[in-house]
Amino acid sequence: MKNYALSAWLRPTLIVLASVMAFVPTQAQSDDVGRALGGFLQQIARPQPQPPAAPQNAAGALLGNLVGGSAAAPVAGNKAAQAMDIVSLLSQSLDQIDEPREIEIGRQLAAVLLGSKRLSPDMALQNYVNRLGRWISLQSSRPNLPWTFAVLDDSGYNAFAAPGGYVFVTRGLVDQVQDEAELAGILAHEIVHVTSKHHLQAMRKNARAGALTQLVGTQLGNNLGGAVSAQLLGLGRDLYARGLDQGDEFEADRAGVALAAAAGLDPYGLLGALQQLRTATPDNPAFTLALATHPPAQARLDQLEQAMGNRLDAYAGAAPVTVPQRLQLLAAANRPPAVTRPAPPAKATPAANASRKKQ
Repeated sequence: MKNYALSAWLRPTLIVLASVMAFVPTQAQSDDVGRALGGFLQQIARPQPQPPAAPQNAAGALLGNLVGGSAAAPVAGNKAAQAMDIVSLLSQSLDQIDEPREIEIGRQLAAVLLGSKRLSPDMALQNYVNRLGRWISLQSSRPNLPWTFAVLDDSGYNAFAAPGGYVFVTRGLVDQVQDEAELAGILAHEIVHVTSKHHLQAMRKNARAGALTQLVGTQLGNNLGGAVSAQLLGLGRDLYARGLDQGDEFEADRAGVALAAAAGLDPYGLLGALQQLRTATPDNPAFTLALATHPPAQARLDQLEQAMGNRLDAYAGAAPVTVPQRLQLLAAANRPPAVTRPAPPAKATPAANASRKKQ
């Protein structure tokens, strides 16, 4: 395994936040995040053209044809061409998948996750995670992606990403992290998966192995209307159940701690999260998927400690802030100031009235 020097990844000047209130939003920032998350929720709910027999659910509402986004359904021959075009793209070079197609692939892979787990109804938490994630993503190598961060209403300890800037964490993970730095480290790890196109590389490997071609051939024979969506649905289920290559996970760890530092957060937060994974038992249902789809936590810690050394010590040591504390600070900052009313004039006492009469 190549030993990367993290100092080479850091920007010339790390962006260090001025105070513990770094993520308290201005009204304009809060509105911007609200619009982004609101648009994401509307996108999930927006109905897409489906074959008559297809069940209607959250995933079905979001899944659509990869190339076509219009309400008019293309003819069967076009659907076949679209499906085979994706196979061709994934079988060759990732350079042939431009950013709009990458984002659309990610949108449909996100539906795989949303098909089984709904979003958390806690909008204050959604706004906070979206803001924190978007701040970190601005320090990444691809700040202009339409980044979207959201919390899944699931008790497990998991985080997922999809191409194009979709990142999900579970409510169970948010509840389990010790502080904001650990959450930031996990978000940075997932952001690196996106910027490095790890999921597209994994899909390309499957396509070149012939698994994707076989899947598409089956779908074209039985259901032309769902060929493209079914293809990505099958890929996504396999990808998230199996996980990425170990090398991709190690790379996301190493680059993730540097990214967290560049965002002004404690780079050792990810190590704290990994310590929690290291002590988790495989029979604990909250950690089963995370342990099954990632390298052993101790191996990840060893890799990070070897790569980091003491290079990032100068960016550590900030006073920890828990997620509940941050939510309280954000709520207080967004609360309208209390209106102070002038005190009513004091009532004159009989003694004061008598004194005024004498004068």
